Order: sequence, then structure tokens, then C-alpha cells
Amino acid sequence: MKKAVHFGAGNIGRGFIGWLLSNAGYNVIFADVNQQIVDAINDKREYRVILANEQQESFLIEHVSALSSISDETQLIREIAAAEILTTAVGPTILPRLADTIAKGIRLRSVAEKPLTVIACENMIGGSALLKAEVYKKLSKEEQRYADEFVAFPNSAVDRIVPDQQHDDLLTVTVEPFYEWVVEELPNTASAPKIAGMTYVPDLTPYIERKLFTVNTGHAVTAYFGYIKNIDSIEDAIHNEKVLFIVRSALEETGALLEKKFQFSHKDHQEYIDKIIDRFKNPYVSDYVTRVGRSPIRKIGENDRFIQPARQFVEAFNETPKALAIAIAAALKFENPSDEEACALQQAIEESGLDATIEQYTGLKPYTKLFEKVRDSYHELV
Repeated sequence: MKKAVHFGAGNIGRGFIGWLLSNAGYNVIFADVNQQIVDAINDKREYRVILANEQQESFLIEHVSALSSISDETQLIREIAAAEILTTAVGPTILPRLADTIAKGIRLRSVAEKPLTVIACENMIGGSALLKAEVYKKLSKEEQRYADEFVAFPNSAVDRIVPDQQHDDLLTVTVEPFYEWVVEELPNTASAPKIAGMTYVPDLTPYIERKLFTVNTGHAVTAYFGYIKNIDSIEDAIHNEKVLFIVRSALEETGALLEKKFQFSHKDHQEYIDKIIDRFKNPYVSDYVTRVGRSPIRKIGENDRFIQPARQFVEAFNETPKALAIAIAAALKFENPSDEEACALQQAIEESGLDATIEQYTGLKPYTKLFEKVRDSYHELV
């Protein structure tokens, strides 16, 4: 049976990537630091995925096992050496930590001329390229030459909402029906993994930015304005007229940018925005605004869902995007005692002042119109 190694046995790993890999005929070996999940997968060798819709359709995922990324590294390296595909769903900040183990797996497999496809399925631009750069730091020049020929690192765009959830069975996971997994075409199409639900495209950038600047931006705006309005859930927040207005306004701005940059049809992109908002309204995938809004420092980073489109909007239209600036200001007001980044952000504002905090975490420079609009919006928000 074909073999796949997947780092990250969380809800996205099991409910999205692992599911598609299993359905495509792969024996899926999950790698995770959570020993409880690793043990549960090895005990049952299967788990259920439930669709978050009225029918609550249920699917049994089989041909799965798991290894600890910490205590089973030797066996994990052997599995990487024998795999046809390696995927990740661990989060952008964790991704570089996988490089050493993956490099050891490539080193071990270099005695055989077998192709390996490595795909980082993360909420970020250029995840696989980042992982490749980190892995190559661990390889010798000769091993890099082998990897150049036999190991591909195509970038990927993934989209599926996984709500906060609790189940009697630790491994059961609920996911929304909608999903998208788009991957850069490989130079050697003959060796490219064939997986139902995965789409290869010649240029990934439009798909990554469309998703990041619509789904991720919209979800975060809903969370931060829901928080300001003292609304607990994403579903209730998006049904609030004022929250919906600012969310749609922000997505109109990112949409104008995307249409100009990638020649998207205005009609098609408006339909895409409507589809995304309808996904936020799905009562079966509703989440807490505090959970969706977590890690605000990462979300207001210069390469993420707010600053990237806002800066590009300024460059494209020579105008300041008002709704995006207000959204950034809302993120700066996000407080959550259980979220380390939210606490750090509020501490920075208190100790260093608002202007210094905006510059430090967003990369925006004082006296630019976008910086001033963010600062002014912060003081206007109540």
C-alpha cells in the first residue's frame, strides 16, 4: 500500500488532509507531539469525520497509524524514507521545527532514487518553500543535489473551517462540508501524487491570496468586531448588521485588490465573497470569537491577512483602505487573558504606547496615511 507521512494529528490533520490521503489509497502515518492522540490512533487504527451540516454525515477513516514526533523519531525517519508524500498541518510557527527530522528522512532515502512530494498545508503564503529552505540547511551539498532531483516542495493553499468541538471519542472530528486544496504543479507530472480533492495549478499565488485575503481576513474581522460588540460566537457576530457591514466592507477592499491584481471576474469574486460569508453563518461550524481571534500579533503581522492586502491596496489604488485599517485597530483592542499574544499586545500598548506598538507589530511606519488611519480608528472604536 502507498505510504504517506502527515505531521500534525489535530483536527485539520485528521479531518482534512489525513482524510483525503486515506481516501486516495495511502496508509497514513500521523506524526504528533500529543502522546494521547498518538496512542488513540494506534489503538483504534481508524476514526470518524462528521460533516457540519444538517445531515451530520459521518465517514470512517481507515489505514491510519501514528508516531510520536519526540520519542519515535528513529521510526519516523524510516517512514519518511519510504513515503511517497509528506504533508504538514502544524501551524506556521511550528513548521521550521520539522526540518531536522525531514532532512534525516531525505538523507536515509537518498540511497534509492524514489520521488517524494512534501506539501506544507498551512495558513500561510509559501509554506512549502519555507520548509524547503529550513530542510536544505540540514543537508550536505550532495544531499541537496539529490533533493533537487527527487524531492519536490510545491506550495499549497488549503481552506476548511474546523469549529471548536468536543466529542466522547477523542479522535472524532467535525469539519465543514466545503474545502479547497490547491497545489502548485510539479515539473514531473508523472510522479505527482494523484489525490481526489487536490487540484494542481500552474500559478498558486491567486488562490493563496484569494483565500488569505477573503476567508482568513473575513473570519478575523468577524471575530474582532464580535469581541468589541460583546458577542460570543462567530455565527451571532456575522448576523449582527454592524459587524456584517464592516466584514463585507473589508472584503470589498480586498476584493478590489484581488480583481485588479489577478483579473478575477467581479461577478465571480462577489459570489465567492457571498459564499464565504454564508460559511461564517453556518450554525454547525460556529466558533467562539475568542478562539478565532487568538494570536492577534501573528494576524496583524506584515505578511498576514490585514497588513498585506492593506499595503497592496495602497500601492494599487493610491488610497487608504478604510475598512482594513479599522479591522487592524479592532485587532489591537482584542483582549483575552488566556491568549499569550493578546496579553503581550495589550502590555506593549500600555508600556510602549500605541504608536510604537503599531510600528513594532505591523511594520507600518508613522506618518504614513495607513498608519494614521489605524491609529485614529483605534481611538474611535468603543
